[in-house]
Amino acid sequence: MDYKRNYALWLASPVVDEKTKEELSSFDEKEIEDRFWRELECGTGGLRGVMGAGTNRMNIYTVRQATQGLADYISATEKGAARGVVIAYDSRNNSALFAHECARVLSANGIKNYIFPSLRPTPMLSFAVRYLGCAAGVVITASHNPAEYNGYKVYGDDGCQIGPETAEVILKNIRNTDIFDGIKLTDTTDTIVLGSEVDDAYIAAVKAESLGTKIPAELSIVYTPLHGAGNIPVRRVLSEIGVKKLTVVAEQEAPNGDFPTVKSPNPENREAFDIAIEYAKENDADLIFGTDPDSDRIGVVVKDKEGNFRVLTGNETGVLLCEYILRKTKEKGMPRAPHVVKTIVTTEMVRAVADDYGVDTADVLTGFKYIGEKIAEYEEKGESYLFGLEESYGYLKGTYARDKDAVVASMLVCELAADCRAEGITLAERLDALYEKYGYYREKLLSFTLKGIDGAERIKKIMTALRARPMEGEWISRTDYAVGIDGLPPSDVLKFRLADGAFTARPSGTEPKIKFYLSAKGKNAAESEKILAHLTAIVEQTVNR
Repeated sequence: MDYKRNYALWLASPVVDEKTKEELSSFDEKEIEDRFWRELECGTGGLRGVMGAGTNRMNIYTVRQATQGLADYISATEKGAARGVVIAYDSRNNSALFAHECARVLSANGIKNYIFPSLRPTPMLSFAVRYLGCAAGVVITASHNPAEYNGYKVYGDDGCQIGPETAEVILKNIRNTDIFDGIKLTDTTDTIVLGSEVDDAYIAAVKAESLGTKIPAELSIVYTPLHGAGNIPVRRVLSEIGVKKLTVVAEQEAPNGDFPTVKSPNPENREAFDIAIEYAKENDADLIFGTDPDSDRIGVVVKDKEGNFRVLTGNETGVLLCEYILRKTKEKGMPRAPHVVKTIVTTEMVRAVADDYGVDTADVLTGFKYIGEKIAEYEEKGESYLFGLEESYGYLKGTYARDKDAVVASMLVCELAADCRAEGITLAERLDALYEKYGYYREKLLSFTLKGIDGAERIKKIMTALRARPMEGEWISRTDYAVGIDGLPPSDVLKFRLADGAFTARPSGTEPKIKFYLSAKGKNAAESEKILAHLTAIVEQTVNR
């Protein structure tokens, strides 16, 4: 894109408000380039970017353009306009504004639309699309990103985030829509504000996934919503399944898009739990967990037998939940052709657990929409989906939604803690026992932020160099998912197997980052950690070359 030309168009356009023009006039050359050198890209989580003025930013103009592209797609589908679109949003700054801008565009295009009256979890949007029979859904969120970000995710009528083919059509529509003159807009929307019916139906669907473990009155839990949308639904579900001793972190309870108590509202980061751990010490809690701003991810902290608090990785929580679900399901009787689904960068320990229970494990690309697609595939075949997970703290039991859900995960984590308590062990001891039984799997994520045009070019060079690297010495094999492996759609992902471990390289679809997923399995924890240290050195050398 010609960033100077686009900058000039924004300054001259009568559609752009004066406040935005004042912001634009304050930029230096480097800032102008960064904001206008491209349009926001569609990744695994839809559109996502830093908020502010410019084509490479989230603002009311880019939201309107994206919605017009969606509206053109829906209008071209049979009965799409009549079936409508449901809109949800989280606690981020401008989320409610962007959601209502979306409604203005849809209404102007004659498309029926619904909106929640206040913030809701992303998985509730997925559920609502299916429950209301809509043609699509939109949720305004940037998930666990820092406060300066927001995003725009589109869901199909199956409740899944749209796949690559649909995304390509909508993206083409967006690119063909003039950001100012090509937008249909109205101030008199006929948007339907949803009542409590969808909330109640969603909570009932979540509770239906309970495995029936009785929650003892003395089980003490600390929960932090991290200023997000999980607070009300999580507390409601836990209350209704019998949790009596639930302490909510007061400093992080109220919705706040500035996320003032954390660097980033991400349950993958240990510091997100600093305040919660202090609460747990004061309340002698058995369990801590937190949900991200749109409540689709959950992070868990457990207490070991010495009374120390241990922050679990997304893989560890996933393995614990998987084993608990399969064990309880087996006790009741396994359904026909049961499956667990994980992403290609999620721990192979899940496969070891599933094999032990006679359950198939399927691998999909990163992005929970691919897990959602597997659910539909199994339903069509008359087979059974038991659990889906990704290493980035996302889990789903049940088929009521087609996206990861921290609300159902919070319920299951509490049941799991109660199950361990009944055995007289801690969650930490249960995890250690699983390592002893299935092997000492260890994983690590290395993420490198490379911003702007130079950063994007550097990420491409790293991937090109890795594709050209000779397989010699300890480097055993390379799997390039760009060509479409094992029936998966093409994706810019490389997996390398070395003599003593493996790592996967993947540019982020939503942030200026390249991520490396390291994995190892040793005879004991120390050996696994040694392998990870070796892999870390290789990756850092590769990136810094």
